[in-house]
Order: sequence, then structure tokens, then C-alpha cells
Amino acid sequence: MNVLVDLLTESYRAGTTIVFTIGLWGLFEKCGVEGWWAMIPGARKYWLGRCADENTDGKILAILDAIMLFPSAIISFLPDDTLLKGNVLILLLTLNIIYLVYSFRVYAGLCRMFRQKKRIALLWLVADFLLAPLWGFSAKYQPRRKVRRNAGGDPVLTDADRAALAESVDDNTNGLAVHLRKRTVRNLLEKRCLLREIYMTVKPGHMVLLLGGSGAGKTTFVNAVIGYEKADAKILLNGMNVYEDYDEMQYDIGYVPQQDLMRGNDTVFQTLTDADNLRLPTDVPGREVRELVKSTLEQFGLTSIRNNLVGTLSGGQRKRLSIAMEYISDPYLFVLDEPDSGLDGVIARDLMEHLRRIADEGKIVIVITHSPDRSIDLFDDVIVLAKDSQRTGRLAFYGTVEEAREFFGKDKMEDILQLINQKEEGGEGRAEEFIAGYAERQVS
Repeated sequence: MNVLVDLLTESYRAGTTIVFTIGLWGLFEKCGVEGWWAMIPGARKYWLGRCADENTDGKILAILDAIMLFPSAIISFLPDDTLLKGNVLILLLTLNIIYLVYSFRVYAGLCRMFRQKKRIALLWLVADFLLAPLWGFSAKYQPRRKVRRNAGGDPVLTDADRAALAESVDDNTNGLAVHLRKRTVRNLLEKRCLLREIYMTVKPGHMVLLLGGSGAGKTTFVNAVIGYEKADAKILLNGMNVYEDYDEMQYDIGYVPQQDLMRGNDTVFQTLTDADNLRLPTDVPGREVRELVKSTLEQFGLTSIRNNLVGTLSGGQRKRLSIAMEYISDPYLFVLDEPDSGLDGVIARDLMEHLRRIADEGKIVIVITHSPDRSIDLFDDVIVLAKDSQRTGRLAFYGTVEEAREFFGKDKMEDILQLINQKEEGGEGRAEEFIAGYAERQVS
């Protein structure tokens, strides 16, 4: 009787394994993975993780799956030591629990990728041999996107793609042309890529929102574009190379950091005059400098407080002064890092409207802000940066505000951030989906 029960049990296990393998074969094919990977224990869990867009969890699950293949064989090879075997059993039980946890995480990712409710992952845990063929061969179940076949699931452009994108960026017209291949830094023995494969053209007269979560590379991107920190890139402003011709072009670029460096004991007029002396060539006559300071004070609404000390200014006045300090050289490219930080809605709106007027003069204005929706109607375009699986800043979108809403399926810019932010940051962790989607859109 026991022999018959064992035979039936083994037959059931073999049957469910075969059905699961066949179903997984079909599911892999749907996700753009060779189906025969379903036949290889360990490896199939790795590729299942790739299909679920849970690359790290898939790798861990693959290792656990390989270890858990032969638990009885592991015990049989141990010496006849009750204590040792007991410890090994406890270890195997612990690994089983960990295996279930990572299996659930991968299956939850699979549910998200196939647009199914997360709780269905529990069914995968207990009946994967039924769900695998259903999802693998039913036309009802289709993944959001196929697996990108490269290291770590990272959507890297091919050389042909890069060449096509480089050609799509017009270097011979007015505006800003960005060919940023990568920006790397070295920390001791480790080399890390901060940004990669960002290609775009920004037209004159456009006010552009630079959007991205923490660590997405916004400041790194800005520093590369303005020539402050060079990248493996070609940055052209009106056809001139920012890196090669920086001495000649530095007065055409203005950058307003988040924190100003103004002295509280100087007057507004003194502060602007000092900025003028620093920002303009030394051969500019003094009378012309004074006239320029006067007109800048008027333009930014600072004339009435020209003799006030910087330390007595309100937040809005101080922001306008910090912008005026950079704008006094009449830059063609104007970049601002959170100019509306700490300002209430009315004052922030007024500041953004002023930047809009600057863009309308035929200049390029790029703004980083954490409150984009209160002034989104003033922007022409949106640059969206996001972190991929390697924590590298990538281009998830560049286009008009309306195109961004259509691409992400969200009306508000803050909701777009919610989509691409990592899960540990409170987001949905879908950055790679949109990075891949935009990359395909660029090269198509």
C-alpha cells in the first residue's frame, strides 16, 4: 500500500512539473524569452523574474531554486550526526520560507506585468502548474512589454540606435543639442555610471520642466549641460560646442542653484553690481555696467528695494535677486534649480511667470521644481529622468506637456513622478517600463 501511495505521489509531482514547464514555455515566449529556458531548474526562475520585471528577486530565487532541488540528497551525504542533521533541517526549512517569500514577490511582479491583481500571486504559490499554462497560452493574458535582452534587464541602446538618435538631434540649428552618452564617476576602485544615453534638441523660446525623483540625475544632467562637470557628451548651444568653446560661451549660460551665496550685509544694488563684475567680460565700460544694473533692477522689480540689505529681504525678493544676479549677463541658456522652493503659491507663480517672459524673449529656460503642477501651464516641454535597475539616470521622456500626459497616462506631473519613483521611495517602481518604452519610441 505504501509503495502504491509513493508511486501515485511521484506521478502527481512529475505530472504537475511537466504541465508547469509547458505553461512556463508559453509564458516565456509571450515575454520575448526563449521557451526552452523553462526546462532548466534555477534558470527558469531567473527568467521568470525577468518577465516579472523583478530582476534582483529573480536572481535570488534562481539560486534558492537550485539549492532546494535536492534537499534529501544533501541530508544523505551528511555524516551520521543527529545534531548536524537537525541543524541542516532547520537551515533547509528557513530556506524554504525565504524561497516562498521571494516566489511571492516574483509572482506579484508577474501579476503587475500581466495587469492582474496582486492577490493572484497567492494562487501562483499553491497552483503554479495551473496558472502557468493558462497565462502562457490564453490570449487573454498578455504582458505589458517584452523582456529587454541585455545585462540586468537594463534597456541599453545598440550602436545603431545611438547613431540614429545622434542623427535625429539637429546640430546646425539654433537651440540646445544634447548628445550625452554617459556620465561616470570613480569612487575608490568602483566606477559608477550616473547618466547614460540622453539625446535631445531644445528649441529657442522654450521653457522646459526637468522632472525626476531623488537620485535620478537632474543636477548631474544640468551640470553636464552647462559644462560645470563634463560628461562623455557633445553639448551644442547654437551650433557651438560648450565643452570646447567654454571660455567664449560661459556668458551665454546662466545657472541659479537652489541655495544662494549672497552676503546679508550687502545692499541689493551692491550685490547686483558685484555679480555684474563677475558675470560680464572685463572690457565692458563702467557706465554700461551701471546702466545694465539699473535695467536689471527694473526688470525684476527690485528698484524700490535697491538700498535694502539682502538679509532683510523676503523669500520672494531674495529669489528674484538671485535670479537677477545670473541673468544680468543676458544668458541664452538659463537653468534654475528649485527657484520656487520655500515660496507660497502666489509668489511662486509670479516668479514662474517672470521666467516664462524670459523664455518668450527667445531664450531657453530649464527649471527644476518639486511643485510642477502649480505652474505647469507655463511650460512648453518636459524632460523626465528616472533611475534604471542599475541606479543610472536615464531619459524616460522628452516632449511637450500634453505628450507627457498621454505617454504616462497621467494628467499631473506629480503623478508621473509617482509612477517612476522606486517602491522604497513610495512610488510604483515602473521606471524601467517607461525608459524602455521611450527608447523604443525614439529609435522607431
